[in-house]
Amino acid sequence: MFKKLVLFFFLCLPLSTFGATAPYTGGISAADLLAEYDNFAQQYKNFTPSKQDITLIQKLKGKELTVLFGTWCHDSAREVPRLIKLLEQSKVQLESIKFVAVGYNKQDASGVAQAHNLQYTPTIIVSQNGKELTRMVEKPAGTLAQDLTKNLP
Repeated sequence: MFKKLVLFFFLCLPLSTFGATAPYTGGISAADLLAEYDNFAQQYKNFTPSKQDITLIQKLKGKELTVLFGTWCHDSAREVPRLIKLLEQSKVQLESIKFVAVGYNKQDASGVAQAHNLQYTPTIIVSQNGKELTRMVEKPAGTLAQDLTKNLP
């Protein structure tokens, strides 16, 4: 009985009791993300995009990208650095790009995640003139470039 009581006690304590800190939330630049999160930087370093994907990502020219992710999320740590490297190597000219980190509850203080009905991380949304064209959720079915450009001319 004592063991069950002790276990119940620890399960009911907030994580902050054990020194855990909440993950970063809010807007962040690609450079700061790679500089401050080693797991993202390592994935960036290890990823080599194909020539086909570098060419394909050019379809994003003039589009708006919203990248919703968690610094705590292994799928985000894999896909977001790949996106950054693809964009850099392709030199595609986007209308805009917004990187927004969310907490464990998949929310951010400015409400960007809620406005885009975020369910899973990462979610990368391609829009034009405020209209969503496509989104990649968690991991691509093909390559990241294929998923992000699948509905684009």
